[in-house]
Amino acid sequence: MEIDEIVKLVKDAVEKELNQKEYKNMKRIPIEASGRHIHLSEEDAEVLFGERYQFNKVKDLSQPGQYACKERVRLVGPKGVIEGVIVLGPFRGSTQIELSLTDARTLGVTPVLRESGSTKDTPGILITNGDRYLKLKEGVIVAKNHIHMTEEDSRRLNLKDKDKVKVKICGSLRPMIFEDVVVRVNNRFSLNMHIDYDEANACFLTKDSYGEIYE
Repeated sequence: MEIDEIVKLVKDAVEKELNQKEYKNMKRIPIEASGRHIHLSEEDAEVLFGERYQFNKVKDLSQPGQYACKERVRLVGPKGVIEGVIVLGPFRGSTQIELSLTDARTLGVTPVLRESGSTKDTPGILITNGDRYLKLKEGVIVAKNHIHMTEEDSRRLNLKDKDKVKVKICGSLRPMIFEDVVVRVNNRFSLNMHIDYDEANACFLTKDSYGEIYE
């Protein structure tokens, strides 16, 4: 075999391997563990913090326009109390509390698995901030794990809004597959899969972990 042919074969093999690696990387989905938190409506924020209260932003979150605040609240349930629950901004149309299943059991609240924003007929809870308090009638959920993505991401992954997929957790000490993961498509989003701390602990999530659509 001529040297030029050998060089071409090696070059083609290297390019093929690089292309396969690039394709695989394009299919990777970043994963983020989301701890317990609360989204407050402007009205409820005034009850807990005062009239025309404005949150003090500490840092931006992975989703554009979302941020963590300095403010914290206390959740008081039938069986227990959880202190220091972080407030996320900006204001929402209605107040929503997102817990893990462990949190719900600690508080004595019936766990209801819902997509974010779907709070009708969910449990309520007592929220306090010092001597201020709010009796929330509904809004406590265990959030379904989900993937935020842009329209470009959805085309690349051949998915559409509201699809439900299986996601294999890779790069962890305890690989596993999550089923019924909700796809949420909006150009305001940034590609990221959100799971709660119970789920993150179950799959031994680390900074090197990532997700892949499992077919």
